[in-house]
Amino acid sequence: MLPPFIIEQIRQREEKERARREDNQPRLELPLDDRYPSPARRPEIEEDDPNRGVVILDLA
Repeated sequence: MLPPFIIEQIRQREEKERARREDNQPRLELPLDDRYPSPARRPEIEEDDPNRGVVILDLA
């Protein structure tokens, strides 16, 4: 078992490496302006009907 400080150092190195790889990935930037307004958000879905149930059919 490795000491905790070594595990933390390994984790930090892996995070830095992952961040470096993500920074090098090509990105597509889309020009967004007022011509294309964002779609209206749907209202939150109401909670399920409390009378809803489960039906189990045994076809044996």
